[in-house]
Amino acid sequence: MQRFLKLFMAGPAKPGDAFGDPGQGSSLAISMITALTLIGIWFIATTLGWVEPLFLPSPGAVVSRFWEVLTVGFANATLLEHTGWSMMRVFGAFTLALITAVPIGIFMGVNRIGRGLFDPIIEFYRPLPPLAYLPLVIIWMGIGESSKVVLIYMAIFAPMALSARAGVKSVAIEQIHAAYSMGASRWQVVRHIILKSALPEILTGMRIGIGFGWTTLVAAEMVAAQAGLGFMVLNAAEFLVTDVVIMGIIVIGIIAYLFDLLMRYAERKLVPWKGQ
Repeated sequence: MQRFLKLFMAGPAKPGDAFGDPGQGSSLAISMITALTLIGIWFIATTLGWVEPLFLPSPGAVVSRFWEVLTVGFANATLLEHTGWSMMRVFGAFTLALITAVPIGIFMGVNRIGRGLFDPIIEFYRPLPPLAYLPLVIIWMGIGESSKVVLIYMAIFAPMALSARAGVKSVAIEQIHAAYSMGASRWQVVRHIILKSALPEILTGMRIGIGFGWTTLVAAEMVAAQAGLGFMVLNAAEFLVTDVVIMGIIVIGIIAYLFDLLMRYAERKLVPWKGQ
């Protein structure tokens, strides 16, 4: 019992610190206990018949369906094909957003003209749900792959651009003045001072943006899609195949979580000074 309670106590202070930092310490054991507890509740609820299988299939049924879709397929495609199409759309849109949103966000942060040009546009459409401008995207881009990628791109663009702009604003003015006093040009200040100092916020924006991308995936694949995880989930929901719906949700969540872990690792390597 003492070992169990110790998991929920504050982490130990680092050498040389009088007190531990807020949130310090590993949370892996707690996360595993939480996940196993939720799976256990799910198993008990379905085994004892608290919930009808139509609304909540058992974990075993979901695993069985996972293997069936992986090998046989569902909606004329296997799980790997559905996953491949969805990853192509999401990461294609993410790449486009990365090479456009970050420069525009930095431009907005360092130049009032850039802020005046892009800030009203981004702030206008950012609160809108993707389904609100989906019909307009279809009218402009048709029902092919381009409209799906554009819809996901628009969802990713705003948080990445605003995070880059916020990163520019977080740069200490003393560093900029010091660089100018040593003869640095404006481009050198942007490249070596502003961009590096804004990198933590940019990486955070990438993590947020990819989350919005996966959230928008289901809406994007509503438009004449023939394969994709969102399409698979929607197709299964129409025929009340709940185990496929839950399986698709789990697969999307796992892929998004693995990418988030990758971004956390990149953050530790690229910006080890964050939080120091």
